Amino acid sequence: MIDIQKIRADFPILAQEINEKPLAYLDNAATSQKPKQVIRALTHYYEFDNANVHRGVHTLAARATDAFESARAKVAKFIHAREVAEIIFTRGTTSAINLVVDSYGNANIEAGDEIVISYLEHHSNLIPWQQLAKRKGAVLKYIELEEDGTISIEQAEKTITEKTKIVALAHVSNVLGTITPIKEIAALAHKVGAVILVDGAQAVPHMEVDVVDLDADFYAFSGHKMMAPTGIGALYGKRELLDKMEPTEFGGEMIDFVELYDSTWKELPWKFEAGTPIIGGAIALGAAIDYLTEIGIDTIHAYEQELVSYAIEQMSVLEGITIYGPTDASKRCGLVTFNIEGAHPHDVATILDEDGVAIRAGHHCAQPLMKWLDVSSTARASFYIYNTKEEIDALIEGLKLTKEYFGL
Repeated sequence: MIDIQKIRADFPILAQEINEKPLAYLDNAATSQKPKQVIRALTHYYEFDNANVHRGVHTLAARATDAFESARAKVAKFIHAREVAEIIFTRGTTSAINLVVDSYGNANIEAGDEIVISYLEHHSNLIPWQQLAKRKGAVLKYIELEEDGTISIEQAEKTITEKTKIVALAHVSNVLGTITPIKEIAALAHKVGAVILVDGAQAVPHMEVDVVDLDADFYAFSGHKMMAPTGIGALYGKRELLDKMEPTEFGGEMIDFVELYDSTWKELPWKFEAGTPIIGGAIALGAAIDYLTEIGIDTIHAYEQELVSYAIEQMSVLEGITIYGPTDASKRCGLVTFNIEGAHPHDVATILDEDGVAIRAGHHCAQPLMKWLDVSSTARASFYIYNTKEEIDALIEGLKLTKEYFGL
C-alpha cells in the first residue's frame, strides 16, 4: 500500500496555505508539482556540472554529457522505445508535434490527402495539422465522438480511408480524461498506409505507455506534466521514419560537416536537436522518471482512478452539476470536468481559490471540443499521486459554497 503522506512530503509547495487554508492543488492536467528529488537534480547540475554537452573534453563537459544522455536513455526505457536514438528532446509536446508536421508532414502530404484528427484534440494537436492542410490543399477530417465523449474504433474506421496519410490523436483527452484506443486505431491507419502520431501529454504521466506495443509511429509528451521542469519534452519516432526526415532547425550541434554551399547532418537523434539543448531540464526529467518508476506507474494509475471515482461519486450527489465524459472511471484518466448550472466556471474557480482549492477554468485549449459539448468553457479538477480524498472533500465543500453564494 502506498504512503500518500510520505509522497506529499516530497513536494515542498504542497505544505503552504492559500488564503489561510491548506493548498489543495487540483490543476495537474495543466502542470504538475515537482518533488524535491527533481528540484535537487536540477540545482545539482547548475551547482556542480554546468557545461555544454557533446563537444567538450573537460571533466564538467563529460559529466554534463553523461547525465544528459542518461536522461535520454531513461525516457526510452520509460515508454519502451526500441532504441535510445528514437528519442528526440524538445521543448514539449507542442514543439514535438510541430517538428513532425514541418518535417514529415511537409514532405509527405499533397493536395487531396487526408489528415485525420478528433474533436478531443488540444490546440497543439489541431492547429499545426490545420495549417499544414491549408498549405498543402489537404483535407482535415474529424473522428466523430460517442455520446460520452469517447472515440470508438467503429467511428475511426468510418473516418480513415485509402486517402488518409496521417492520423493524429490524443492518447488521453485533457478535457474529458477519456482514453483513446490507440493500438486499434494505429492498426487501422497502417492498414491504409498512413502513419499515426499520438499526443501523449496527458497519458505518459498517469499510465503505462509502450510505444512499440501501441505501434505508434510518433509519440509526443511534455516533462512538466510528469513532475519535471517546464520547457522540456520528448518526441519518439520510429527509426525508419526519422532517418528519412529532414531537420526543421539548423545550426550548431546537429551538423556533421559544413562546407560553403552544403552541409550534412549528424545521425539520430542529434540531427533534430539544433543548438544548445535544454540540458538541466533533460537531467531533471530523468530524475522525474526515476521518481515515477520508484512509485510504479500502474500504482499511480490505479490510485488516480480511485480519486476520480470518488470525485464523480461526490459530485453526482450535488444538484445542478453536469459532469462531462464517461462516469466509468476505467474509461478515463485522473480528471473530472464539470459545470455548475447558473455559475460561470471562472467564478467557480475564483471562489474555490478562496478556500485554497486550485482548479482550472476555461476552454482548456480545446475550443472545438467546447463547441461539441455546447458550452463556452468548463471547470476541471485534475489529480496526481500526491492528491487525497480529503482534498476532494474540500473541493466538494467549495462547490456547495459556490452554489450557496449564487443562490443555486
